[in-house]
Parts: sequence; C-alpha cells; structure tokens
Amino acid sequence: MSMRISDRAAVVGTFVVGLCMSLPAFALDGSTTPANKPFALPGHFRNNEDALQQGLKADQAGDVPFTLKALGYAAAHGQSIARWKLAHMYADGEGVDRDDLKAFHYYRDIITSYRQSDNDGRDRAAVSSAYVALGAYLLRGIPGTNVKRDPHMAMRMFQVAATVFRNPDAQYNLAQMFLNGEGVAHDPRQAAGWLSLAAAKNHCAAQALLGRILFNGGHDVVRQRAKGLMWLMLARKGAVDPVKDGWIIALYNKAMAAASDDDRQAALAYLSDRKHHIN
Repeated sequence: MSMRISDRAAVVGTFVVGLCMSLPAFALDGSTTPANKPFALPGHFRNNEDALQQGLKADQAGDVPFTLKALGYAAAHGQSIARWKLAHMYADGEGVDRDDLKAFHYYRDIITSYRQSDNDGRDRAAVSSAYVALGAYLLRGIPGTNVKRDPHMAMRMFQVAATVFRNPDAQYNLAQMFLNGEGVAHDPRQAAGWLSLAAAKNHCAAQALLGRILFNGGHDVVRQRAKGLMWLMLARKGAVDPVKDGWIIALYNKAMAAASDDDRQAALAYLSDRKHHIN
C-alpha cells in the first residue's frame, strides 16, 4: 500500500498539521475566519451535548430552523457529530439550499479539531467520514470558490481515512485514483490491493471492480477468473437498485456469460469457503 498503517497517531498528527497549513479556514460566506467561531443562544441549551441532542430530535421531527440553531450551537462549541450532520445537510441539500462551501467548512472543522485522545466512537466515525468527503471535494473542486481541484491533496485525505480509520469508501476512492491515473501513476495492482480491503468490508462497488479486475486480469494483475466471479456474485447480491447499481449488474451479467462451468463452480466453492470463515 502507499502508506504504512503502523504508528497511526503520528500519521494523523502530522497530517492534521499539514492540513491546517494547506487549507484556508473558509467561513460560511466564503471569506476566511478563525475556525470554530462561536455564537451563543443563551437560554436554549444546558450545554453543547444538550444542543446536539435537541438538534437531532428536531431533525427527526422535520423542524429545520430549530435543527440549524441547535446543531449550529453544538458545532460551534466542538461537537463533531453536529458538524457532520450540518455538513451532510448542506452537501445534499437536505432541508436547506445545497451549499458545498458550507459543507466543506464543517468537514474541515471536524478534522482540524480532532485529537488522538478523543475516545468517542461517534467522533472517530465523523472524522473518518469527513476525510472522505473533503477528499471528494478536493478531487473535483468547488466551482466559484477558492476550493480548487487538488488530486494530490485529495489522495492524502483518502490515504488517512483508508489507513488510519480503515474507511472502505476511502479505500475504494484510492483504488479509483490508481485505476484512472488521477493524481498518481496508473497502477491496477495498487488499485486491486485497496479494493481487496474495501471488498472484505462488504463494500459493494469495491467488490464489483475487484471482481472485474481479477476476472479479466492484465496490466500486471494475474487473472483469477473464479475469484473474480466470486466477488462479482457478492456485488450482485448487494446491488439492489437497478438504476444506481446498474453498472454492477452489467459487470456481473457480462462475466457470467463469459465464464465456463468450471469458473462458476469454483466461484461458488470460494463463496462457500468465505462464508464459512466469516461465520
């Protein structure tokens, strides 16, 4: 792999320092401002945890104005989950106008405020997801802002999420970069390695791409038709949306049509063996 997994604390610490130096502290209006500038809503919340919980309940109830106030207060006072939820809302236009720069701002604050001593599993999940989201933004840039396309920084984001947090989405994204030669030299073997890690975590898209690579072989990747077919079988099982997952279904159908009876039987044997080891 491109980055050792040993000494994870040092990796994250070094990266966050570099990140803080590399990325401007974008404010919600697109200007620059000190990160985590607080705002107060006295009388509404006992503390930031109370604000977080009230915000999440308001979100479930569909009360967007109060959700934004409560989560905004919690986010400004250090709650990573509040920052992640707000980022997600602005990134997807969930109850608010879509605003990728605001989403970027909240994701950035999540990772720059993270400390290795934080033991809250919720925070680690938010940090891991934030690295992936920032990597995706940097891979394409945000038009009309000073968040420019930067594949090399995107790869650094994905590397930390993939190795330190073992995030399967980041592992899949790294594989895509190696397959496309985007920000890095074209390297199908590296791609297959990252896909293997994500596929083992039941990442459906990773299973499909790994299956295709192994089934076809070539480009320094040894052809393993039965193993490739096994991964495509697993991916097809997880492909439940005929529109979104249409490409996975097409890969599976193409491989099944090209496979011999021996390939299919060997793939089923691999599949049975994998289920046995998991159980």
